[in-house]
Amino acid sequence: MAEGMQQVWRRLGALYPLVIEGRRIETGGWIESVNPSHKGQLVGRVAAGRVEQVKSAVSAAKKAFPAWRDTGVEERAKLLLRLAEILRRRRFEFMAWEVYETGKQWREADGDVAEAIDYCEYYAREAVRLSRPWGRNVPGEENVNVWEPRGVAVVIAPWNFPLAILLGMTTAALVCGNTVVMKPAEQSAVVGAKFMEALEQAGFGPGVVNLLNGVGEEIGPALVGHPDVAVVAFTGSRAVGLAIQKAAAEVVYGQEHLKRVITELGGKNAVIVDEDADLDEAVHGVVASAFGYAGQKCSACSRVIVLSAIYDAFVNRLVEATKSLKVGPAEEPGNFVGPVIDGDAQKNIMGAIERGKQKARFVYGGGVGALAEEGFYIAPHVFADVPADSALAQEEIFGPVLSVIRAKNLDDALGIANGTKYALTGGLFSRSPSTIERVRREFRVGNLYINRKITGALVERQPFGGFKLSGVGTKAGGPEYLQQFMWPRTVTENTLRRGFTPPEEETSGGGI
Repeated sequence: MAEGMQQVWRRLGALYPLVIEGRRIETGGWIESVNPSHKGQLVGRVAAGRVEQVKSAVSAAKKAFPAWRDTGVEERAKLLLRLAEILRRRRFEFMAWEVYETGKQWREADGDVAEAIDYCEYYAREAVRLSRPWGRNVPGEENVNVWEPRGVAVVIAPWNFPLAILLGMTTAALVCGNTVVMKPAEQSAVVGAKFMEALEQAGFGPGVVNLLNGVGEEIGPALVGHPDVAVVAFTGSRAVGLAIQKAAAEVVYGQEHLKRVITELGGKNAVIVDEDADLDEAVHGVVASAFGYAGQKCSACSRVIVLSAIYDAFVNRLVEATKSLKVGPAEEPGNFVGPVIDGDAQKNIMGAIERGKQKARFVYGGGVGALAEEGFYIAPHVFADVPADSALAQEEIFGPVLSVIRAKNLDDALGIANGTKYALTGGLFSRSPSTIERVRREFRVGNLYINRKITGALVERQPFGGFKLSGVGTKAGGPEYLQQFMWPRTVTENTLRRGFTPPEEETSGGGI
């Protein structure tokens, strides 16, 4: 990894054009990507696409669609497996790009690249499984059901898992036979450009996948509203996701289909700590879930709901554990908490912290010292006695801010845990079989973790995704995910026919 960091450091500051139908395109405008650990360090400049390039990219994907659709699923799956092999070879390089561009620590970057490889392997095999026709036949009637791709897919990805989520949505669309216009987040656009290199290296042809970097507010509406786009796959904020849902629901001139929108939008995730919980395990799991990658995971713990009998003891131990976390640049593997992604995020998180001090008891918030001038750093912050209906306990902050809420009993804890608009992840620490069984039934989230941290879902083992305002409910890395990128066809044939029409070549020429 140290060698990978050195290799990538020598390549910082390069220019990355758009890639449309295999052609490199510079638009005259550039997005500068900087290192959040050292905000004066330029990671790279990526070409900024505009509405004109949106039209070109969608046109290229539409043109490439018929041939790609008719490519055998085994061949498409082979390309995904080849991509997985390329990422294995370039693993430490991609990890290093993530450290520099998105402030991921070594371990976090490794997890992201490993997840990307897992998506390639899993979706390749799932696509082959789904390609097998099925149906129930009866005497005199044959029924065949098949899945077919929808068309052009737009993938709009976040920065917090810059390779895994971008790759997961893109490869899911591709292996199903769709063509793709891929828009990485501005903050992780260089990782997106490197991923495009790997796709071309694997053998995905011109137009099958197109790279369209740009400012989301400018090109996002044009992508979502284009009449030739059949699927929009988005992971990001609730506000943007809901706007995409609304825009995609409108049928515009020239559109011949209803658009499929796939969204994963975040959460306000809670961990319940029962009065008989192992406090060592509970504190460790909560700290890892709340402050890993500076709390910038949609699955991160932002609320911990503690039963009254152990509340004070838990808060004291939580604060001491949080104090031990080392804050610093992501390239130094001894640092547990790195920077937040950019200045806007830093400003928003600090605003939420200041407002929180007016509503709850502020029990810990470390300083960052000289790091304040170096990068976008925020030390972990902990609030206690947080009202369950306050903004601190209800609104997603997406940073290293944890609210501790007191619950009278398990009934109260479950009411608080379920009392948000989100339903993504949740957790429980308990040694009571009856409590565990009840929480399994009644804590309504997409991913529930018992006696472990609530982050770090693995492809196939823990398919990931939530419901309510956390998303559409179908889980990435699970057996139903690919079906969203396809539509089913049924063909029924009456086999009780009376005779056949012979092929044309048998009836041409000199007949009797």
